Amino acid sequence: MNTVHLELGDQSYDICIGQGLIGRTDLLTEQIVAGQVFVISNETVASLHLDTLLESLADYQVDVHLIPEGEQFKTLDTIENVVGSLLSRGHNRTTTIFALGGGVVGDTAGFVAASYQRGVAFVQVPTTLLSQVDSSVGGKTAVNHPLGKNMIGAFYQPKAVYIDTETLKTLPPRELSAGLAEVIKHGVLADSEYFEFIEANIDRLRQLDDESLQKAILGSCEIKAAVVSADEKERGQRALLNFGHTFGHAIETGVGYGSWLHGEAIGAGMVMAADLSMRLGRCSAAEGQRIKQLIAHAGLPVSPPEDLDAGAFIGHMSKDKKATDTGIRFVLMAGSIGRTEVVDNVPVEALLETLNAGSALCQ
Repeated sequence: MNTVHLELGDQSYDICIGQGLIGRTDLLTEQIVAGQVFVISNETVASLHLDTLLESLADYQVDVHLIPEGEQFKTLDTIENVVGSLLSRGHNRTTTIFALGGGVVGDTAGFVAASYQRGVAFVQVPTTLLSQVDSSVGGKTAVNHPLGKNMIGAFYQPKAVYIDTETLKTLPPRELSAGLAEVIKHGVLADSEYFEFIEANIDRLRQLDDESLQKAILGSCEIKAAVVSADEKERGQRALLNFGHTFGHAIETGVGYGSWLHGEAIGAGMVMAADLSMRLGRCSAAEGQRIKQLIAHAGLPVSPPEDLDAGAFIGHMSKDKKATDTGIRFVLMAGSIGRTEVVDNVPVEALLETLNAGSALCQ
């Protein structure tokens, strides 16, 4: 088992990565506050992994609530249903919530934990690659609004994150590719050597080679933990983790939550961010092509939906939570792969060229 420590003072915690962790009673029970446990999951994940988790928690009073599957159900209505379940089953401030599932489960469970009786303990047990390398780490919890993604939420840290790589064996190939988008993102924004490792091992990762997966997950978690430790509330450096997300969130909102997976939208969004960087002289054409080719090799889209025009993009991006008084904010390249920075006041002409490029991005 590999462990990454995320240092946040009295909110510090460990991210544990290894095989069979859902069955490790000794690990999971370290985080339980008292006798009550509440597991949030969905039907697909529960059918695969819930029995193992319940066996590990057999000495506790455990209740389970299954939420609907899909980004379109990451809403306040779902939060209300979960809270009602907690109340009707008598859970108090000493309960511990376990999030067993992907990003939708983790974001929902985290927001419930942050708000239920003004805050209860929770543990992340992510079961998709995307949630293992991204949403389970760092304490961002949120649900969507019809006008914007992740607009309602809070920063609220888990007590621990347990990444069981065995769960990836049951992951559909499309979901695995979606997770690779965030893996690639970490290399682009912070570590060129890590990016090169992903380039060299992308086929092994897609074939679920355990050694390659362990190294990729560890590398991504180390990068994200370092960024979050330095800037928990996204007032500076943490904003770099949004590379590709200004475009990607606009895609998700524009086509409707759930039509594109989050990682698919971020894949196309990163190509758009690389293209805009090229147009502004922030990276070479060769590096833009490397990013585009790796995203394509990961099985992800490299251009936005054809029916989402420039006007729609700008409308959605203007409502993005990363927008400021000065307008739309982007994370763009800062000279080469492994270096990025936040950029305001992007020239409209260059942005429109990127938005209208379609399949010709990064050419």
